[in-house]
This record gives sequence, structure tokens and C-alpha cells, in this order.
Amino acid sequence: MSTPPGDLPGPPPAQPSGTPTQIAGQQVEPSSTVPHGPAGPIGPAYAAGHTNTLAVVSLVTGIGSFFAHIIPGIGGFTVALIAVITGYMARKQIRQTGESGMGMATAGMVIGIIHLVLIVLAVIGIVFMIFVLGIALFNAPKG
Repeated sequence: MSTPPGDLPGPPPAQPSGTPTQIAGQQVEPSSTVPHGPAGPIGPAYAAGHTNTLAVVSLVTGIGSFFAHIIPGIGGFTVALIAVITGYMARKQIRQTGESGMGMATAGMVIGIIHLVLIVLAVIGIVFMIFVLGIALFNAPKG
């Protein structure tokens, strides 16, 4: 049994010009447009907002080295040395990555170096005083 041609539905209504028929899940182009602009910052510019962790460590240990003499076994010398080493490492990383914190790393290094120099001068002074007092006490005229 066939349906007479007059009873068949007509062709689908015509689409407005330029809009193809869209089937759900088979959309080729996005329905909303996204402006194509320059990509976000890449590389060193991306890290510019972040402070280098080793720079912070260098500054904190540089300042803390003056108070670390009360810690047995560690002392201010070790902490000052850590400040100098981490400051050097931080400056190297900052040059490579572009992070911020160069001033903190430099300050930590300078404070650590100043503290190390003061420790060396104090040791030299103590040794000198031991010799001076030793000579004065043991070379006294016997009489």
C-alpha cells in the first residue's frame, strides 16, 4: 500500500541564508565567538610576580644569624653561611627565571658576609688577647 503523493509531507522549511542545519553533538564551529588575542605571558614574564623562595630564606637566615649564637651545635656562623649560599643560589635562579627578590637575595648575602667577617674578627681578637694576656702573665719578672 502506497501513500498518494498529495498526502506526503512537504519539504522542510527553508533555512535563513548562510545558517546550516545543526545536529546536536555534531557542531563544527562554536556558537559563540572567542576573540583571538595574544597569549598570556610566557617564560620569565610569568614568574615576575612571584618572589624567589631562596631569596626569602637568604634574608631570613641572614637576619637570624645574629640571634643563632644561642643555638648549641648550629651557631651564628652556620646560619650566616647558609644565608650567603642561598643568596648566591637565589640570584642565579632569579637571573634565569625572572622572578622577583633580587634585592632580598643580595641583602641576605651582604648581611651573612658581614656577620662572617665579624665572627672572624672576633676570633682573631680573642686569640690575640689570649697571647697578650699569656705573655703578660707568664713573663712577669720573678722577684
